[in-house]
Amino acid sequence: METVILNSKSKSDIKLLVDLAKKIGIKTRVLSESEIEEIGLSFAIEEGRTKQYVNTDKYIKKLRR
Repeated sequence: METVILNSKSKSDIKLLVDLAKKIGIKTRVLSESEIEEIGLSFAIEEGRTKQYVNTDKYIKKLRR
C-alpha cells in the first residue's frame, strides 16, 4: 500500500483530485486538523529520537535559560 498526502489552500483543487481518485478506484480520506497535527508530532518525535540517555537536570537547566 502506498500513501500520498496532498495539501492545498484551494478546496476546489482538493475536491477535483479526490473526485479523480475515486473515479479511478483509489480510496480517499480527508484528515481533520487534529489528525494532521498528530502526524506532524509523530514525525517530529521520530526525527528527534536519538536513543541516548538525556540528563534530566541539564535538560531542565537549558529550558529555564
